[in-house]
Amino acid sequence: MSAPKKVVLAYSGGLDTSIILKWLQTEYGCEVVTFTADLGQGEELDPARKKAELLGIDPANIYIEDIREEFVRDFVFPMFRANAVYEGLYLLGTSIARPLISKRLVEIAQETGADAVAHGATGKGNDQVRFELAAYALNPDIKVIAPWREWDLTSRTKLLAFAEENQIPIAKDKRGEAPFSVDANLLHTSSEGKVLEDPAEDAPDYVYQRTVNPEDAPDTPEFIEVTFEKGDPVAINGEAMSPATLLTALNDYGHRHGIGRLDLVEGRFVGMKSRGIYETPGGTILLEAHRGIEQITLDRGAAHLKDELMPRYAELIYNGFWFSPEREMLQAAIDRSQAHVTGTVRLKLYKGLARTVGRWSEHSLYSEAHVTFEDDAGAYDQKDAAGFIQLNALRLKLLAARDRRLKG
Repeated sequence: MSAPKKVVLAYSGGLDTSIILKWLQTEYGCEVVTFTADLGQGEELDPARKKAELLGIDPANIYIEDIREEFVRDFVFPMFRANAVYEGLYLLGTSIARPLISKRLVEIAQETGADAVAHGATGKGNDQVRFELAAYALNPDIKVIAPWREWDLTSRTKLLAFAEENQIPIAKDKRGEAPFSVDANLLHTSSEGKVLEDPAEDAPDYVYQRTVNPEDAPDTPEFIEVTFEKGDPVAINGEAMSPATLLTALNDYGHRHGIGRLDLVEGRFVGMKSRGIYETPGGTILLEAHRGIEQITLDRGAAHLKDELMPRYAELIYNGFWFSPEREMLQAAIDRSQAHVTGTVRLKLYKGLARTVGRWSEHSLYSEAHVTFEDDAGAYDQKDAAGFIQLNALRLKLLAARDRRLKG
């Protein structure tokens, strides 16, 4: 790969990406554009601007954008229409953020005339795959630079030495070994590494940053109502909200009641297993609510097919194939299933759990007349079940008769 002339760097303002910024300048002698995304990670982003300026970046080449609404509307909500979970548990909080960051990197490269993008993901994890697959899907000619796969800064000592040599400010808490690594956005917080690397050991309580300990949550349950339109939540307790505002509100409920904690050992796409501590307070409530409204509005055949498709869909997102034709095909089927997923769900929040306790909809398929234990006034003829059972039993009877004959 020829040396890039101008690079758009996914820049957090932290020590690692600041080192990458300076390394790009010294290694390639290229112009650097920084992109810092506000995905609801809860951090003040102005320091990233000041740090970039301190490292010699032209203010015109510093992009700091609030993309929370786009993140939730165009990425999180479509994913939740599928009830997507990876390996049965993980709500894909990190995975779903990467395609949007890559999308903006590629767009900014186009706007600024850059010929490359760069990220700070390591060579051991999934994020390198997600960033790069998305970038290539959107621009097959883009160059992608992954410093962790190229440089010789293979230890914390070497990183700090490079920072000192290049006058990169080092916070006092960055001089020692970080107790664990954190990634956050509006959907979740992910913690990995260091004190969490032994899966046999309980995660220290200080790892959890987004939720109170369920044991310390209120002793009185709280009830909320979430309203859906065509599979997407649009209101809480009757108050209409934008996508990001609604997820923020659900996060507040989840935080207060200790909802959404997960300790998971997962199979990374690159082959190894890793242990992560995830907190997805609002997303956990949302998944329960969405399944609650689907219970009365989604036909059995459609619901069961969705559940068969979901693991494949979730795996595509986890592995970085958001911008693939197969994900888009599955999304089209999932979105079609949501045409009547409209109505309201009442949830009980208590001590780490979110539980559906009521649901209603003008699109409901639930018929009390058909399922009642009382007189159904002719809505259902129970004699019909006899023929239904006999037809379904026919092949089983034939199998049993053959086996008995052969044994005899």
